[in-house]
Amino acid sequence: MTRLPILLAGVLSFLPLSPAEENASEEDPRHAAFRKQLTNARLVGKFTVKGRDTGGGREEEYHIISVDRVPGSDVWVFRARVKYGNKDITLPMPLQVKWADKTPVITLEETTIPGLGTFSTRLVIYDNQYAGIWKHGRNGGQMFGVIKPGEAEEE
Repeated sequence: MTRLPILLAGVLSFLPLSPAEENASEEDPRHAAFRKQLTNARLVGKFTVKGRDTGGGREEEYHIISVDRVPGSDVWVFRARVKYGNKDITLPMPLQVKWADKTPVITLEETTIPGLGTFSTRLVIYDNQYAGIWKHGRNGGQMFGVIKPGEAEEE
């Protein structure tokens, strides 16, 4: 039986799926393709800060270890290593994924990420690329880059 990661009170727990939920989670080919594309992947690109950047942005990189959909919802648990400013942390993040036809859009709406702060984001994933907008407090800007397959990192 498959076990699904769930974030409960800041602790990652694993809840078993029923056979019906397990089969339902695999029915949509978009979900399977999304999971395959982002598991063990790196998002490598740049981000800008509105009103400050004029030279094309600053480098950024996210290491996505795994993504798993919460059955019956549009929430996915992203287990990722995030480098932001002077912080470098690995954590599970429950994030909404909305679909524009076959295109996933990772959506955060005033979402608090432990140790990093509160963010709003719309990030489109298409053709092994990502692009979107972000907001963190009074700051915001754009982010864009490529999706590179990779190996899971040791923690």
